[in-house]
Amino acid sequence: MTLKVYLSGEIHTDWREQIVEGAKGLDVAFDAPVTDHDASDDCGVRILGSEDQKFWHDHKGAKLNAIRTRKAIADADVVVVRFGEKYKQWNAAFDAGYASALGKSLIVLHGADHQHALKEVDAAALAVAEDPIQVVQMLRYVLSGALPD
Repeated sequence: MTLKVYLSGEIHTDWREQIVEGAKGLDVAFDAPVTDHDASDDCGVRILGSEDQKFWHDHKGAKLNAIRTRKAIADADVVVVRFGEKYKQWNAAFDAGYASALGKSLIVLHGADHQHALKEVDAAALAVAEDPIQVVQMLRYVLSGALPD
């Protein structure tokens, strides 16, 4: 069985690459949002035309990105949402809530310093990890029942 995994959340570290690399050999297909920050921010105005006001600039981009995100979350078996250190990821919290509302298996990934702030998000998750390798170990266990050495 191919497990479809959507990797949502912060784009400032290589956590996605760590998971993809660690999962080599597993029957997993990964999907993710556009992680090029400028492309993600500007997609709406680049495709649909410029806007004088930043609100409408962002609005166009957010809606266009939502088409991709909604489809990817809907198609996923497992949604992994990473909350990083650098910025508040409101979009990641939204993705976690959307995945939870759809009944998706949700894994939340964040450091210990975010435990209190994300307690409601964590409560909706089936697992909460602090390190990408733990996500890989979970995927391996789900697919094969194998525990880490």
